[in-house]
Amino acid sequence: MSREKIVVIDFGGQYNQLVARRVRECNVYCEIYSYKTDLKKIREMEPKGIILTGGPNSVYEEGAPSCGKELFELGVPVLGLCYGAQLMSHVLGGHVCKAPVREYGRIEVTVDRSSKLFGNVSEKTICWMSHNDYIEKPAPGFRVIAHTADCPVAAAEWVERGLYAIQFHPEVLHTQEGSRMLHNFVYEICGCVGDWRMDSFVETSIRAIREKVGSGKVLCALSGGVDSSVAAVLLSKAVGDQLTCVFVDHGLLRKNEGDEVEEVFGPNGPYELHFIRVNAQERFYRKLAGVEEPERKRKIIGEEFIRVFEEEAKKIGRVDFLVQGTIYPDVVESGLGGESAVIKSHHNVGGLPDYVDFKEIIEPLRDLFKDEVRKVGLELGIPEKLVYRQPFPGPGLGIRIVGEVTAEKVKMVQNADAIYREEIAAAGLSHMPDQYFAALTNMRSVGVMGDERTYDYAVALRAVNTVDFMTAEASQIPWEVLQRVTSRIVNEVAHVNRVLYDITSKPPGTVEFE
Repeated sequence: MSREKIVVIDFGGQYNQLVARRVRECNVYCEIYSYKTDLKKIREMEPKGIILTGGPNSVYEEGAPSCGKELFELGVPVLGLCYGAQLMSHVLGGHVCKAPVREYGRIEVTVDRSSKLFGNVSEKTICWMSHNDYIEKPAPGFRVIAHTADCPVAAAEWVERGLYAIQFHPEVLHTQEGSRMLHNFVYEICGCVGDWRMDSFVETSIRAIREKVGSGKVLCALSGGVDSSVAAVLLSKAVGDQLTCVFVDHGLLRKNEGDEVEEVFGPNGPYELHFIRVNAQERFYRKLAGVEEPERKRKIIGEEFIRVFEEEAKKIGRVDFLVQGTIYPDVVESGLGGESAVIKSHHNVGGLPDYVDFKEIIEPLRDLFKDEVRKVGLELGIPEKLVYRQPFPGPGLGIRIVGEVTAEKVKMVQNADAIYREEIAAAGLSHMPDQYFAALTNMRSVGVMGDERTYDYAVALRAVNTVDFMTAEASQIPWEVLQRVTSRIVNEVAHVNRVLYDITSKPPGTVEFE
């Protein structure tokens, strides 16, 4: 698609997705690339601007991620954040060293409001700092436009060259006016007009899919989750009867979920889709027997999905295209975008086998974040109840069971999760968590039930509040609700004698357990 673009160059920062997410909130399209990406490729993209992320290294150390001066000579504005700011100064002749006072957390920053970067920003504003090093002396040509009590160069600019360096993180919500700063960069400095909108995305995608597919047959991997559901309806709008949706019940779904998916997308549902349900529970259990390592589980599930789809495609006749509900965070977390480490291989990205017996895989949502997918769903007329349902990972309960997956463990976590969801729904909370579920740990501990010793499993409850699922805070579920959930689980779920509540934020944790 032809659209204006901001390129985020990743130096290993934990907030790389968040930077791109915030830019897209400004209705400007944004993609993440590794700092190792060839400069020629960056130039050919004709970006309206470039943003350099933070990172864990020191710019002056041997082997630290770096770039050449040529990056700053492309003739497009460049904004460096934290490590990116230090790197810009270091490469262009400034001096970066260990800070005498390390700044971490919410810090008051005094800004120069005459800078375009800080237009309509308060003179004294709270920002999120996270640095051991600092810019002791900015590079020649730069003027200081922000400082703190301990950081003399909290931001600097070289207006004539379109270069801007910020020591703090405007992309995180803790920076109170960070969104305004990024808006100023993409609009006032880069000259963007904001052509990234979901209504135009739907229209353009349908046109592009029709052109690609032609008269070919398409198989959609439908899990019933938000992403695959939106992908299925989008493809249905584009190619109609050429589409067949295959729902693989791998035995790792929530309680009764297979029947619920069939009720919505099957022959009696509101959508006119060719729908096939494949009950493959035993097949997946056999493949997962004895496997404990999370990445292996993900890859096994990913490959087995593909094999089932290939078999179903042969029954239909020659199928040219496989459709998946891959979204942008799947790509980045699988290590296929940016420079950050592989967090976890998503079964439909990093978990794919080397050989796939389809002409091509179509991923119409691959460029979208979760909230953008939901906007597409609403544009397509999908009911809000479906669009805003709880996220559920493709590998399902396979990654909510720590350690080996067995049919018995699946039943345990299904029942515990159903109780948890029932009680949360009945509690009438003033603020519902954005995602909540029960997971089965591989920890067994001693308990006492009916005056007898038990040695059984512990269930962990998880509930988080989040805007974009890239960062998350643990929800503060009322104590009395947690007590009711705990009482029911230990009394109603066989082989569980202990319930834990996970209060870890993301980062350092992830929302899922594996």
